[in-house]
Amino acid sequence: METLIAPPCPDRDCPACPRLVAYRLQNRTAFPDKFNAPVPPFGPLDAPVLIAGLAPGLKGANFSGRPFTGDFAGDLLYATLLDFGLAKGEYKARPDDGMELTQCRIVNAVRCVPPQNKPEPQEIKNCAPFLAGEIGAMKNLKVILAQGKIAHDAVVRNFGLKLSAHKFAHGAHHAVADGITLIDTYHCSRYNTNTGRLTEKMFRDIVADVKKTALL
Repeated sequence: METLIAPPCPDRDCPACPRLVAYRLQNRTAFPDKFNAPVPPFGPLDAPVLIAGLAPGLKGANFSGRPFTGDFAGDLLYATLLDFGLAKGEYKARPDDGMELTQCRIVNAVRCVPPQNKPEPQEIKNCAPFLAGEIGAMKNLKVILAQGKIAHDAVVRNFGLKLSAHKFAHGAHHAVADGITLIDTYHCSRYNTNTGRLTEKMFRDIVADVKKTALL
């Protein structure tokens, strides 16, 4: 069996994005007991599904050090993954809860928390090599689930495709490479669920679609 080697992650003190560095240092001062660093991916490299998020939330992944852990988006995401058999254990909103991803891996397009949850174009570009490394290392990859337009655009650009030919739309399928399908969903944030843009049923339907497309 081929040994999969995890691609490099940004250093804890990655200097690539001055605005994000300044925000990181500000948060380390304000919250010295929290993670406050580029958040690494979570889940097995040999998984057939990659979930691409936007960026760590300030009091979610930026605090916990695990994607989607500690905020509302994680409550919905992990409950759904557990229900559909893509994870096992129990999600308790902390990185030592023992929950494991079994059929998927999670990564953010931008590894550091941005102010107001809004990364700038250059920051997304600076992190693109890390996303490319993840995708390249996942030899069994069949489906990428993009949480929101920024993640969608980052994935499309990764494959050298035109955004105009692969527009973001909730539930849309895009063939981005031989044997790899990109599926779009509205981000499972509290804002989107509170406004009704994304309901729990809508998100569950998307995950069911992901599972079916990945032949799981």
